[in-house]
Amino acid sequence: MTSEWGEKSTADLMSAYDSKEAGFGVPKEGWRICLAHVFKEKRKPFQAKDVSLSNLWEHIGLGIRYLRWWYKKTQVEKKAPFIDMFHALPLRQIYGAPLGGIGGGTITRGWRGEFCRWQLNPGMYHYKTVIADQFTVCLRRGGQTVYQQVLSVEHPSTLQGWNWGYCGEYAFYHALYPRAWTVYHLPGQNVTLTCRQISPVIPHDYKDSSLPVAVFVWDIENKNDYALEVSIMFTMVNGSGHKDDSSGGHWNEPFHLEKEGKALSGVLLHHCTAVNPYTLCISAREQPDRKVSHQTAFSPSGTCSGLWSDLMTDGRLDSPSGSSPPTQKGEKVAAALAVGCSVPAHGHNDVEFCLAWDMPLITFGSRERKHVRRYTRYFGTKGEASPSLSHYALTHYKEWERRIEEWQSPILQDSSLPSWYKSALFNELYFVADGGTVWTELAEDADVSGGVRSEDGGLPAQPDVIKEYGRFAYLEGQEYRMYNTYDVHFYASFALIMLWPKLALSVQYDIAGSVVQQDLTERLHLMSGRYSPVKTKNVVPHDIGDPDDEPWHRLNAYLIHDTAGWKDLNLKFVLQVYRDFHITQDNQYLKDMWPICQAVMESEIKFDFDGDGLIENSGYADQTYDGWTVTGPSAYCGGLWLASLCVMCKMARLVDTEKTYQHYKDILDRGSAAFDKLLWNGKYYNYDSSGRYHSNSVMSDQCAGHWFLKASMQSFPPMNKHDSVNGMRPEGVPDRSSVQSDEVWIGVVYGLAATMIHEGMREEGMHTAEGCYRTVWERLGMAFQTPEAYCEKNIYRSLAYMRPLSIWAMQLALNMTQKDQAPTTGDSDEVGT
Repeated sequence: MTSEWGEKSTADLMSAYDSKEAGFGVPKEGWRICLAHVFKEKRKPFQAKDVSLSNLWEHIGLGIRYLRWWYKKTQVEKKAPFIDMFHALPLRQIYGAPLGGIGGGTITRGWRGEFCRWQLNPGMYHYKTVIADQFTVCLRRGGQTVYQQVLSVEHPSTLQGWNWGYCGEYAFYHALYPRAWTVYHLPGQNVTLTCRQISPVIPHDYKDSSLPVAVFVWDIENKNDYALEVSIMFTMVNGSGHKDDSSGGHWNEPFHLEKEGKALSGVLLHHCTAVNPYTLCISAREQPDRKVSHQTAFSPSGTCSGLWSDLMTDGRLDSPSGSSPPTQKGEKVAAALAVGCSVPAHGHNDVEFCLAWDMPLITFGSRERKHVRRYTRYFGTKGEASPSLSHYALTHYKEWERRIEEWQSPILQDSSLPSWYKSALFNELYFVADGGTVWTELAEDADVSGGVRSEDGGLPAQPDVIKEYGRFAYLEGQEYRMYNTYDVHFYASFALIMLWPKLALSVQYDIAGSVVQQDLTERLHLMSGRYSPVKTKNVVPHDIGDPDDEPWHRLNAYLIHDTAGWKDLNLKFVLQVYRDFHITQDNQYLKDMWPICQAVMESEIKFDFDGDGLIENSGYADQTYDGWTVTGPSAYCGGLWLASLCVMCKMARLVDTEKTYQHYKDILDRGSAAFDKLLWNGKYYNYDSSGRYHSNSVMSDQCAGHWFLKASMQSFPPMNKHDSVNGMRPEGVPDRSSVQSDEVWIGVVYGLAATMIHEGMREEGMHTAEGCYRTVWERLGMAFQTPEAYCEKNIYRSLAYMRPLSIWAMQLALNMTQKDQAPTTGDSDEVGT
């Protein structure tokens, strides 16, 4: 995939644009698309019919067991399955940058301007376009309205009293997360509007980044020879398009708030559900040269011509006082806010809006416990914070933008980096906020240690980092509903440790505390059909739970494979501990994690059956690499094992004794020799040592251990690098021995590219990663929903997935190579092999 092809692809997204207007303050870099663009390629989600006959026969037992479990879950328990194989999300090529900070819920606004993806209840998504949630422009000259238009290309069957069908050829969308711009040229009016949305997602900020708010700034350019009066109206339904919007009892009220000499007004939309009630808020600042008006309540059904006429009459709304009555069952209610200003001939002006939502207390699906969101530390838990949140956002967003630009500018201005990479790097960060993310305060009586205290080789009951910075969790994917899935977090964690390191450490403390826990309850695992414990001691959990149950309290929601113990999870924990220490230099963290690292490593050593220093992959039920059955030592787990031994040696030198160092050094020496003897074929390391058909395949993730050592300034024996399909045969064709081996996993490709950059193969690494970005963002229309995988067939798997955050590993590799950092005396590679 050439750069020339990539440049043409970018141009294709804008080929329908029929205007020369560039908008106001829109940056050069980012993801840009004309509102009239139509993606030609339509992919479908992976389904059972896409499984080959050989794999179908091999997994027929799994299919039967899953069907039985699915029926019980959905029809008897009335719950949503953590993975729903029968109702995979269809591809909607509509999404743009999500609104809101981290952990307080998100609302996604599509690239055509629609409000279309909602995650207000923690971890549970609702995919519904609420057609009445819109911005409308009104232009007036000489006391007469000359133009009024909903800024939407839609032609809905409702709200027929409004002027729909804006011509998308005159507008484009541009995303550079956490900001986005939509530029509208108004045909025949000589006016251009630029809507800039800002969400407070700011690296190393643990206050403002938690706020459930977004600001919309509308820049208005008047290129006429006469002045205009311009009003922008923001309409919002009380709800999210969910069935509970019409459950009754919801109501709206206008408000006015003055604080620190600055005033704002707007409408509060109280959504009074029995579980997780919340308040939406639309607001604007009151200023001498701005006219703010509102409509407290209107019905978003029927023609709604009254509201339209109200705005058209004088560019303002009636602004009634008093609250609306609670809605009746079956009834919906919406609100409107308008802001007007004068724009001089050949001049510019702007208006600002804020959208906020306040759901301070949350419960997960089990309804067993109440959790307090992080932002309540600053704005309270009473559910009355929307006005204060809005006031804070409207008076601080310029500072947010200054800090965002300060963070992004060095990368955006680096001419050695390609444009696609700059877009991918920042836009893939959407998942930190929109990954079903929750960020909560630690309860006063919480104990994250798992019952084993520091003096007994465990953790403090309440580690300082969690007390100060809270608990953080994000989903494996919007379709794979498990929090902090650890084998995937291994890749995504680069974004956290580089940008919000305290959250990365908080996750590690939570995982470390769960290591010493055990749940010996026997349950059926669907792949094998065998019963085994939910979790055993001294093993890292697969995940910390399902948001439809009780995360942090019931671990391992994943029950396809036996998750009582996965070798790679323990090893990935050890590698992350040292990498995180290397980046943060947090000595207390290393001291706290060291006994946990020893415990998980000692639990692995027992799988060195022949005493050669190399663990084997038999011994755990269903031990696979996502579909590839492994027999004997493998390049993947073997590489992780040797890398873990390397960092154990390093950590032993820092916090333990020479005897402990020698213990791990001896195993490392023997294991390295066995690794070469069993897996090296003269050209590269075989997939595994079983001698079966796929044993000499090459797996793109074989370099994972090597990659993490490089990210921690350690060394490792060089490994062969091949292609970016998950599995390749030596003859250069995809390995099709499992369902997933011929897929392209975007996050794994980014990790492989990072490894290449570490090895001085910068051009090759960039070229490898570019293919994924071009395919997902420019050809398939999967912006802001990057999937886990796509393959040669016309299919994809698991939209909006965690793993592609690993692109930040590429940035870490670039940072390290650009600085040309050589290992220091205290950070040598003496334990390398």
